[in-house]
Amino acid sequence: MKQKMGRILATGMAIISMAILAACSGEQFHVTGSIANAKDSVLYFEHNGLDGFSTVDSVKLDDKGAFSFSGDKVGNPEFYRLRIAGQIINIGIDSTETVDVKASYPQMATDYTVKGSYDNEKIKELALKQIRLQSQCQSVLAERPELADSIIKTMLNDYKQDVTRNYIFKEPMRAYSYFALFQYIVIGNEAHLIFDPSREVADNKVFGAVATSWDTYYPGSERTQNLHNITIKGMKDERIMKAQNQPVEIKAKELGVVELPLRDNRGIERHLTDLKGKVVLLDFHVFAAKGSAEYIMQLRELYNKYHERGLEIYMVSLDDNAHFWKEQVANLPWINVYDDRGVSQVYTAPAQSFPIIYLIDRGNNIVKNPSQIKNLEQEIKNML
Repeated sequence: MKQKMGRILATGMAIISMAILAACSGEQFHVTGSIANAKDSVLYFEHNGLDGFSTVDSVKLDDKGAFSFSGDKVGNPEFYRLRIAGQIINIGIDSTETVDVKASYPQMATDYTVKGSYDNEKIKELALKQIRLQSQCQSVLAERPELADSIIKTMLNDYKQDVTRNYIFKEPMRAYSYFALFQYIVIGNEAHLIFDPSREVADNKVFGAVATSWDTYYPGSERTQNLHNITIKGMKDERIMKAQNQPVEIKAKELGVVELPLRDNRGIERHLTDLKGKVVLLDFHVFAAKGSAEYIMQLRELYNKYHERGLEIYMVSLDDNAHFWKEQVANLPWINVYDDRGVSQVYTAPAQSFPIIYLIDRGNNIVKNPSQIKNLEQEIKNML
């Protein structure tokens, strides 16, 4: 569980962010309010960027403590914070809303109210839960150091169950669910992600739930892409860690394939990594689904057109009936495998609809996830 604070902040909370995109429409959001008892303090309005925190604006507060910040509208929720010294209020921004914050310094991280934003009310709830968990962990370390590891592990599991059930799985498309994925606690001057997909398979599923939902609501955004990347790489690193018994580090933009050692309709085990050197269309399909026959015909046309140039299709069936699947794929020319063990979950969980498609380059790296593919044939041509 040991990682340096700087590394976690760079690859944990920083991962939840992307660079601010300028809006052509000129529409803006607003964050307004006042901080009591903070005369002459500098209030910073900071954006949580992919490369860390950056200052958007700042103001030296007078005796009234009033402030007003604004920024350009973007196509998906963004994350900011209000900060005086080490006191922080996290803010999620969706579209052109106006968020009103009232706080009192020097306890503004806990002593504040927020109006005009459902997401920010939930973010406050999550932030206060995180602060309480941090305090409980510190108490255990001080009072029962010999049992601290097991007690803290139990507290973390309870916290994750609560947040997963009552926040993330309840509304995975919301900004507050995204925010919850990257909370952390500090133990012995080292920061630890609460949801850590590099160490817990269950945490991959939580990331996957938000990634799939953001595919629907914010397709193609960098945040959506990063969620997919973290989920898939987390599963890959989980397998590496188990094999080597050593910790791994999350890097959002690394994305090699997660192996799928599945058997084809002839009983032969087929591996994605065996296809290195080819452009691979990784396809998760349900043959029993409505419209399957028409889809397969379209896929045949693509295969016939580009197979000689290096295209391969690796189609994973998620049908319930293996005998039915074998009948459906008997005459298909590409690789057809059947997943009766659930190993495809890292790519598909929780699935909203099928097919689910990824594109893998000749170096065995996933370069397009479902949210990024707009014109499948053109994407394939560009990669060949």
